[in-house]
Amino acid sequence: MVEQIREIAETYLGNLTKDADLAQRVKSARTLDNYLEIYLSQTDSGKGRIQAQSTSGTIVGIIKNRDWSLSEGDVFITQSGKLLLIHLQEERLMVLSFTEPVENYAIELVHLGHVLGNHHWPIIIKKNKIYIQLIIDAPIIEETIAKFKIPGLKIDYESCSPQENFHFSHHSHNI
Repeated sequence: MVEQIREIAETYLGNLTKDADLAQRVKSARTLDNYLEIYLSQTDSGKGRIQAQSTSGTIVGIIKNRDWSLSEGDVFITQSGKLLLIHLQEERLMVLSFTEPVENYAIELVHLGHVLGNHHWPIIIKKNKIYIQLIIDAPIIEETIAKFKIPGLKIDYESCSPQENFHFSHHSHNI
């Protein structure tokens, strides 16, 4: 078994899209091969402990508070002094919309919202659409939604870039 190099990053330096000096520092580190780059799912960006593989194959552990989410362009420094650049991947979302009026289905819609919440499936409502973050396999969510038999309920999928500002809150029962 080949042992992989591991790095730990827990010191946040800032975001290169907002800090020109940091952007220059990242550029220099890249030239000197003192640099790592990782691509994370948007779901992982809010976690406190993240393990990912860099583009060069190095296993990286990121330790941060869970009260904030990583953004495209965030930079950490690892314990060995390498700069770590964060990229966020596009995310596929389930989108619920309605092709018919839903005024007569208020109870069913409230029940649907309750069930989605009980499953801890993060949702956002924007412009008369319900966006569901796919934290589990889509067919499971589709099957759950189909049980409500709401006329005109349409299920589609959209890709969401990290810049589109879909910040799902991750609910917990911790007090």
